Amino acid sequence: MRVFRSLDAIPPGFGPSVVTIGNFDGVHLGHQQIMRQVVETAQATNCIPCVLTFDPHPAQILFPDRAKRLLMTPEMRLEKLAKLGIDTCFLLPFSREFAALTPGEFAGKILRETFGAKQVFVGEDFRFGHQQMGDFSELAALGLELGYTAAAVGAVCRRGERVSSTAIRRHLEAGEVSRACRLLGGPWEIRGEVVSGQGIGSKQTVPTVNLLPGGGILPRNGVYVTRTRELESTRVWDSITNVGTRPTFAGEGITVETFLLSPFDGVTPGQIAVEFLRWVREERRFETPEALKSQILRDVRGAVRLHQRLNKLRVT
Repeated sequence: MRVFRSLDAIPPGFGPSVVTIGNFDGVHLGHQQIMRQVVETAQATNCIPCVLTFDPHPAQILFPDRAKRLLMTPEMRLEKLAKLGIDTCFLLPFSREFAALTPGEFAGKILRETFGAKQVFVGEDFRFGHQQMGDFSELAALGLELGYTAAAVGAVCRRGERVSSTAIRRHLEAGEVSRACRLLGGPWEIRGEVVSGQGIGSKQTVPTVNLLPGGGILPRNGVYVTRTRELESTRVWDSITNVGTRPTFAGEGITVETFLLSPFDGVTPGQIAVEFLRWVREERRFETPEALKSQILRDVRGAVRLHQRLNKLRVT
C-alpha cells in the first residue's frame, strides 16, 4: 500500500480514485463495511481505492483537553487498511490550517484536484470543513458541481449495539474485551517493546513477559485471557495477562505483564502484540506473594481450558 504523508508528496494528476474519509480508529466492522464498498467500486470503475485519514487525530489538535486515547497506532491502522485491499492511504498531518478549509475548498482542492476523486464514500454522520459546517448533503451537492458522486454508508449493528470507536473504547474501559472484539471483528491488541520487570515474578510468583505500553488506551485494570505474538516472527503463545499496578508489591504506574502458557524457546522477543480475548478477574492485593501465586495458577488453569476451546474452534 502506498502511503502519502503530505499533500505535496502526492504526484500531479493522481487518480482517478474512489476515496473514503475518516479517522477510522480501530478499523472496526463499520469501517470495514465502508472499505469493502470502496474497493469493490474502485475495481468496477478502474479507479484507485484510497483512504484519507489523519495523524494526529483531529481532536488532539482542536480539543486537546477532551481527546480520547486511541484504539490503535497509525502504523496498525495502515496495516489493517492494507489487508482490506486499500491501495493508497493519505495519512495527512492534521493542523488548524487544514481545519480552516471551507467545505467548498476541501471538496475542490483536496478531493477533486489533488485526489482525482470520482466517488466518495463516508459514514452517515460525516462532517467536514471549517467548524464542521459541511455534512453529507453538502458533500453530495458539491460533487454535482465538481464531477464526483458521494454515497453515505449506514451504521453496522451487532447484537443490537451500534458499532463505533466510542462503544469499543467504553467496553475496554469496563474490561469487556470480548464485546470489544465482537465490534472490531477480531481481537483488540496492544503492541510494544518487551522490557525488563523488577524480577519479582521470577523470584516470588511466576515469570512474565513485560510490555511497555504506549500512549494508546489500556483496558480496565485486571487479569485477562490473551494471545501473544512476536512481531518480528511467526511465534505465537497462548497467554494470560495482568494490567495494573501490582498492588501486592506496592507497584507504581501501570504495567502489562503476560505469562506465556506454552514453553518459551529461543531468544526473548523484542516487540510483541498482546491480543485480549476474555476478562478473568479484577486486580487485587494479596496478603502474601504465595497467595498471589496460588491465584495466578488458578487463573492459568482457567485460561488453558478457554484456549483449548478456542484452538479447537480455529482448527475446525
